[in-house]
Parts: sequence; structure tokens; C-alpha cells
Amino acid sequence: MNYRHAYHAGNFADVVKHVALTLVLQHLRKKTTPFCVVDTHAGVGRYDLAGIEAGKTGEYQDGVARLLGRPGLPAALDDYLAAVRAVNPDWPQLRFYPGSPRIARFLLRPDDRLAAVELHPEDVRALRREFHGDPQVGVHDGDAYTALKALLPPHERRGLVLIDPPFEVTDEFQRIARGLAQGLKRWPTGIYGVWYPIKSPEPIKRFLGEIATFGRPCFTAELFRQPPDDPLVLNGCGLLLLNPPWHLDEELKALLPVLADCLGATGPSGVRWLVEPS
Repeated sequence: MNYRHAYHAGNFADVVKHVALTLVLQHLRKKTTPFCVVDTHAGVGRYDLAGIEAGKTGEYQDGVARLLGRPGLPAALDDYLAAVRAVNPDWPQLRFYPGSPRIARFLLRPDDRLAAVELHPEDVRALRREFHGDPQVGVHDGDAYTALKALLPPHERRGLVLIDPPFEVTDEFQRIARGLAQGLKRWPTGIYGVWYPIKSPEPIKRFLGEIATFGRPCFTAELFRQPPDDPLVLNGCGLLLLNPPWHLDEELKALLPVLADCLGATGPSGVRWLVEPS
């Protein structure tokens, strides 16, 4: 599966992932001490929805565009929608979509920090242009899982590692599991969030089973835009949260039905604990 960000910017999976990201950051902001966000597959920061890549798919029309102007949305979505609005100077016209590093940067306070990692050379150059001169953002060129060894633990000792691979290689789940194991050894108290596509259920089942053996509190939040009965299409997406903030599961459990309704999702979405807090 090729999930390069530019082709799918603002689609249903981005909405779910980025709403969860804003919720985690809301929790981190509750304490006055600084935090760090490590984004291991950062992309370019923002995406032109009228550009060549996004224009080929138009997936944002069935994603973020469905939320705009929708009345009665929960206040928990305010930060996400504000981050989208912040990159669109002609709002309410939707021209750009913020990637995870731009959303994270939107919610950083003056003493917080973002470390954005990207492997693709063109994307690294675009990411450096996006955050040129920003003292709170460091852009790192290289492999995500190698970078974790260098970046963890952050000196703030609080924060989030967001792992959002393009799933261009067949062993991505194994690479994630190894990366998480190494990351937890270096920074056992960090929050870790992993996005994954849902096509065939078996690789996901094996992956989550391995993560459960780590013994860390963790749960999944999954949204299915259709029943998971066709392994050849993107049936849905999931987020794995390790060391999640208190009550994050309840917040996502309340929001997933709202998002499913907005996005026209009909599958069995929900939250499931793999290892409950002791």
C-alpha cells in the first residue's frame, strides 16, 4: 500500500488521526511544564488541495470538507477545525490542509517543541521551507526508526511520539513494533500514537497482539468507512495509543460516532483496550 500524504491529504483517515492528535495535545497542555512532539513521518507540513497530487484523488471532499459548516459539532473538535482554518487565508474557502507537524505546531506553547522527521528528500526540503526560522521546530532528515534512537528521550521528559508511516513496505508493522520496543526502552513514560490502515485484518491482529505483550497500557480507536470484508480496499483506519492520557479513551469513544456520521462511515467503529491501566 502506498499512502504518501500528498495524495490523500484531508481524507477520512487524516480527519480521524488529526482529531486524535489534537486531543492528546490538549491533555499535554493541561500541565504548565513544556512538552515535545516527535513526528516520525512528518511529510511536508501543509498540502495544496488544488495541487497535482491531491487533485488526482479529491479525497478531502469525503473527509475534512464534510465537517466544514456542519452545525452542532462538539467543542472537542474546535482545536482541529481551528488548525485547518489557520492555514487557509481565504477561509471559509478550503485550499490547504495542515499535516500533523503543522497541526502540532499550531498547539505548541512558547516553551514546547516539535521534532519533525522525514525521509523523502523533496518532502524534507518542503518541510524545511514550511518551518524556516521557527526556533520551536527541528526538521530531521532520515529514517523514522533510526531517528527515534537519537531523539528519545527528549529533554522535556513529557510529550508524544506520532508514528504515521506511508506503508510502502510489506514489513511496516514489524518495523513499527521494533521501533516502539526501542522507543519504550529509551522513554518508557512517553505517549506513543501509531496510525495504521485497515485492509486485511490478520496483519493488524498480529501486530496488536505483539504490542500487547509489551505490557504497557494501550488501546485502539478505529473507524470503518465500510465493513471490513474486502482486503483490497482501505476499509478504515486505526490509531494505537500507548501510555494514553487519562480519559482519552472516553473522549474518542464519544467522538467516533460523530465523525462516523459526518464522514458517512458505516462500519463497526469503536475503542478497544488491549492492555488496561493497572
